[in-house]
Amino acid sequence: MSKLPVDVNPVLLEMQAYSPNRHPAPVELRLDGNEGPPPPEEILSLAVPGPEIWRRYPSARTVEALIARRHGVPPEAVLVTAGADDALERAIRVAAGPGRRVVLTEPTFEMLPRYVRLAGGTPDFVPWWSGPFPVDRMIARLAGDTAAVVVVSPNNPTGLAISGEELERLAAALGRRLLLLDHAYVELADADLTTRALALPNVLVFRTLSKAWGCAGLRVGYVAGRPEVVALLRRVGQPYPVSGPSLLAAEALLGDGGSYHRRYAEGIRSRRRRLAAALSDRGLVSLPSQANFVLARTPHAAWLRDALAGLGIAVRAFPGRPGLADRLRITVPAADEELDRLLGAIDAAMAPEALLFDMDGVLVDVASSYHETIGRTARRFGVELARGEIVAAKARGGANDDWRLTRDLLAAHGVDVPLDAVVEVFEALYQGTPDVPGLKEGERLIPPRHVLERLAARLPLAVVTGRPLADAREALERFAIGDLFATVVAMEDAPSKPDPAPVRLALERLGAARGWLVGDTPDDVRAARTAGAVPLGVVPPGRDDPASWTSTLLTAGAARVLPGIETLLEVLP
Repeated sequence: MSKLPVDVNPVLLEMQAYSPNRHPAPVELRLDGNEGPPPPEEILSLAVPGPEIWRRYPSARTVEALIARRHGVPPEAVLVTAGADDALERAIRVAAGPGRRVVLTEPTFEMLPRYVRLAGGTPDFVPWWSGPFPVDRMIARLAGDTAAVVVVSPNNPTGLAISGEELERLAAALGRRLLLLDHAYVELADADLTTRALALPNVLVFRTLSKAWGCAGLRVGYVAGRPEVVALLRRVGQPYPVSGPSLLAAEALLGDGGSYHRRYAEGIRSRRRRLAAALSDRGLVSLPSQANFVLARTPHAAWLRDALAGLGIAVRAFPGRPGLADRLRITVPAADEELDRLLGAIDAAMAPEALLFDMDGVLVDVASSYHETIGRTARRFGVELARGEIVAAKARGGANDDWRLTRDLLAAHGVDVPLDAVVEVFEALYQGTPDVPGLKEGERLIPPRHVLERLAARLPLAVVTGRPLADAREALERFAIGDLFATVVAMEDAPSKPDPAPVRLALERLGAARGWLVGDTPDDVRAARTAGAVPLGVVPPGRDDPASWTSTLLTAGAARVLPGIETLLEVLP
C-alpha cells in the first residue's frame, strides 16, 4: 500500500474493505448471499412513496411500533437501523473500548471482529466448528476485562444454533455485561429465541428483513432489548439511518404479517435436507444447518466455486479465512428446479464424463495461419485491417466462422463482398496452390501429444470446431493426434458457437451426460455454459495482452483460464 498523505487510525491499516470475493463470470443463480425471494407484488404495490416521503427526514416510529407489537415489548425497546449490521456495530461501540474484550465464536459473521477492533476493543475467539454451542468454554473465557459476548444463531457461516437453555446460562454468567444475540436467520431455525432472550435484562436481539423476508436491498434491521439499553444505541449512530422509502416498504411488509416468508421458510427446510443429503452423496460434508444455507467441506472448494460460476451459479468461498479455505457456503435454492440445476452443475464440475476442445488457439496455433489469412484476404479486396481488429472481433463474440468474420470486417470498412468470393480467396491463401504453400503450413501443435495421451486415458476426448470437417481432420492427422479424439464436431455438423448445439452434439456422440470444454474465445465459453459443460479458457499463442484476454474470457463466463492444457491433469478430480 502506498504511503498515505494523512495520519489515520492505525487499526484501519490492518484491514481490507469488505468484499465477498465474487467470480467475474456472469451469474443467473445467486447462491452466495443468502437473500430470500422478493415479497409478493401485492405487498410491494403498497409501498409507493409520495412526494412527502422523498422530501422529509424519515421517522421509524411506525415501523418500530409494528415490531414492538410483534414481540410484545414497548416501542422504545426497539430501534430500527440500516440492516442488523448497523445495530450490531452500535451495540459493540456501546460495550467495547480500549482494554476491553468481546468474546465471539470462531467462525462467525466476519464483520463482528472488525467492529470490535474499530471500537478499540479486542476480539476473543472460542471455536465452534461443530456440535452444540460451547457454552462451558464461553463461560470459562469470561474475565474481568470482558465487555460483552456476541452469539450469532443460526451462526454464519456454519448454520449451527444455540439452545434456549444455553442462552440463559450464558446470560446469567455474564451478569451486568451485554450478550448480543444476532438472530438474522432465525426464521429458518428450529426455534425462535427472541421472546426468551428479551426476558433477560442483559440481552439484545438483532433481527433483519434481509434474509427470510427477501428485502436485503431495503437495508432494514432492528435491535430489541431493555429500553434503557436500546436508548444508548440511539446515541452512537446516525439520527436517520433508514430512508423513507425503505421504511414505507417495511411498514407494508410488517403490516402483512410475513405469511409469504413463512411459506418460504417451510420450503427451505425441505430443500435444505435434500441439499445436505445430495452433497453427502457426492462426498461433500456439511454441518446440520438451521439457516437458509449449508456449509460444505471439500478439498476442491476453490475449484468448485469457480466451476459453478462458469455455469452461472454463485456460491460463497472464503479464501484467506483461517479454517474456511476448504469450505463453501451454499444458499439453499428457493425452488426445486434451482436445486436440480445446482446439483447438475456440481456433478458437471466434480464428475465430468468427457473433455471437449476447440481446435484453433487451443490445440493448434493459428496466429500465422487463420489470422494471417483473414488479414491477407481483406488486403486482396483493398482493406488493410488494423492490428488488433481481428482480436477485438473475436472478443465481441459471434465470430467463430472465419469466412463470415472476414466478410463482416470488410463490410465494416465499407466494402461489400459476396461470401463465395471471400471463401475462394481465403481458401486459396490458407490451403495453398501447387505453386505457393498455404498459410496452414505455419501452424503448430500447442499441447504435446503425451499430455493429450494422459488426458485421453482419463476421459474420452472430442474436438468442437468451426473449421470445415475436412480441414479439422487433416490438421489432426498432420499433427498425429487424430487417434486420441473419439469424435470431431465441425462446421457442417451444427450451428457455429456460441450456439450450444455443437457442444451438445459432441457430448451425445461420446455418450456423456456432462463434460468440460476448453476454448480460447468468448464464443467457446458461451457455447459451453449454455450446453451445461464447464467452460475453461486458455490464452491463444501470439496475444500481446494475455492479462486482458484472460479478463475477457473470465467475464464471458470461463470458470478458469488455464496456463496450459496440461493443467487439466491437476484440476481433474
